[in-house]
Amino acid sequence: MNMKIRIVILIPLAVLLLCGGCGNSQDNIEINYISYNIRYGTANDGNNSWDIRKPATKEMIEREQPDVFGLQEALIGQLQYIDNNFPEYSRVGVGRDDGKEEGEFMAIYYRNDKFELLENGNFWLSETPDSCSMGWDAACRRIVTWAKLKVADVDKEFYVFNTHLDHVGKVAREQSILLITKKIAEIVKDDKIPVFLSGDFNSDVNSSIFDPLKAEMKDSRAILPESEWTTTYNNFGNGGDAMIDYIFYKNAEVLDFKTLNGDYGKPYISDHYPVMATMKI
Repeated sequence: MNMKIRIVILIPLAVLLLCGGCGNSQDNIEINYISYNIRYGTANDGNNSWDIRKPATKEMIEREQPDVFGLQEALIGQLQYIDNNFPEYSRVGVGRDDGKEEGEFMAIYYRNDKFELLENGNFWLSETPDSCSMGWDAACRRIVTWAKLKVADVDKEFYVFNTHLDHVGKVAREQSILLITKKIAEIVKDDKIPVFLSGDFNSDVNSSIFDPLKAEMKDSRAILPESEWTTTYNNFGNGGDAMIDYIFYKNAEVLDFKTLNGDYGKPYISDHYPVMATMKI
């Protein structure tokens, strides 16, 4: 006797609903990106010294949950504090004064569970960018740290660049923008891949020094009405009032932008407010 056996596979509705969105999942990757001048830890800042305000930095990271964040002015001890408190993040970057651990870092942190590091590197803002050097009329060595990241389990990649322009040298700031624009073009071979550039630029975005960069990238703050543009340098409340911290981007969509000037347990977590852009790639 011939028997036909019919096998019926029951798939739960919840699985079907989830899979119904699978085809679009790669089109909806959101990244919370913070740029934060942390204020170097050995500064003589009295009641605003690093040891007093570091719990507020910890609170900010815990509350805002960035996927990626770029620091400026970070010293190795400050990075170790973040490393110890946030093992879910990895970092790249070197000290600007020796290419190892001396001097300030422009470190980039990224979540281990969300991203895979594909490439990374550093270059100095000088006439000799491939060596540890000081450029033009700058008062300090200045460096750019970069990383190429891949979204875990998704065919999406993007680049992150992080820097801090000189606070004294006008020529150095002008030439640094030109060099950064040139180096991004050299490093990023695919003209369609998302690119983010964060930093303390020590300049107003309306300055003409940004013209070469603006020809290639956009300021993420520009999605806000100008009436909502908030200063980012606060000088711990001692007369500072400047907007000099930015996140530039290309080949992405800005969903939100915030200046993080709220209370994280201390009136000022640094002499700069962090800024955060939510990007879709």
